[in-house]
Amino acid sequence: MIKIGMMIGDRYEILEKIGTGGMSDVYKAKCHKLNRYVAIKVLKQEFSENANFVSKFRIEAQAAAGLMHPNIVNVYDVGEENGIYYIVMELVEGITLKKYIEKKA
Repeated sequence: MIKIGMMIGDRYEILEKIGTGGMSDVYKAKCHKLNRYVAIKVLKQEFSENANFVSKFRIEAQAAAGLMHPNIVNVYDVGEENGIYYIVMELVEGITLKKYIEKKA
């Protein structure tokens, strides 16, 4: 279970939850080795015990890491610690696409 203030991978400090989806939650974190803020996507606990979901999560990380485009966030790291599966990505500040669409509608 992710808690604000906890460390992941001996370098990422969880600061706040910034989003959620069907299979994962996203947190703002600080990388203490590179002194920068990142987004960490964490597979929800109910899926982390299912090998099929863990495999899909890893495939997602590999696929995202292979993409290079100015409009796609970069993947910096991927890992597992004590049953917590995570993807570390570039943090983009601003509103979500969902909020933007709601605002313009």
